[in-house]
Amino acid sequence: MWEKQLVVEPPYHFDQVLRRLSSDPLKAVDLNQREIKVPIRLEQKPYVVIVQATGTKDAPMFRVRANGPEEPLLSEVKRIFGMEHQLHIIQDHFSQTNLAPIFEQHIGTPLMLDFHLYHCLMKCIIHQQLNLSFAYELTKRFVHTYGEQIEGVWFDPLPETIASLETDDLRKLQFSQRKAEYVIDVSKRIVSGSLCLEELHDLSDLEVEERLLPIRGIGPWTVQNVLMNGLGRPNLFPMADIGIQNAIKRHFDLPEKPTKEEMSALSKEWTPYLSYASLYLWRSIETDK
Repeated sequence: MWEKQLVVEPPYHFDQVLRRLSSDPLKAVDLNQREIKVPIRLEQKPYVVIVQATGTKDAPMFRVRANGPEEPLLSEVKRIFGMEHQLHIIQDHFSQTNLAPIFEQHIGTPLMLDFHLYHCLMKCIIHQQLNLSFAYELTKRFVHTYGEQIEGVWFDPLPETIASLETDDLRKLQFSQRKAEYVIDVSKRIVSGSLCLEELHDLSDLEVEERLLPIRGIGPWTVQNVLMNGLGRPNLFPMADIGIQNAIKRHFDLPEKPTKEEMSALSKEWTPYLSYASLYLWRSIETDK
């Protein structure tokens, strides 16, 4: 096993990241040790990477350990946890905007990505129109049934596994008929090559939308989530998201939830970092301050 020390440009609040991840039953988080075990696949081969904070928000340092190819795994860790983004530049930008108090309160929160793009897409489809508690439970059943556990860490199912299922297999987990169809159909497209997830990294936001929207079961909400949480695009603002609407209502002390016109007017000065505005607005209404 190799071990490497990573130094990240401040501010970077990893303890906040771990607290948010700890609410997901599929994440192997140890808050006391300030570490997470990350499941990473390289060319479909699974590796467990241990990422442990050894520094502070203002002097962020990490101990990274794994068995496997060092450079590709380190690169994935940096990508997933947004460690190469200069958060001080984003902080400076928002210090001059109407979101300055929120950004000051939650300084150093990175735009963290889902571990795998396929899981991000599956999770988005599974979570559609469900409350968060049952969404987590259904996703856990999906992964526990068709994924694999290595060194105490759950790896998501492979598209080949899900593409081979019948809808009744997922119905047994309490998937709706349509949701089961969507998950299997998208997986079949990936296996056949008609949908290549790796190609999405090189496409513009609009091109990703044009590629995904025609697929049954994928709507604008899912596309925006894939762009933000799967691909890490920095300038997305999902206006239809109820959490963001509630956060704006509270932050700006509005009598009712904001209209699209109000949200558009309030958010003009947040460009080109709308995704960070969205993240910090969500953060502002979470309970673990």
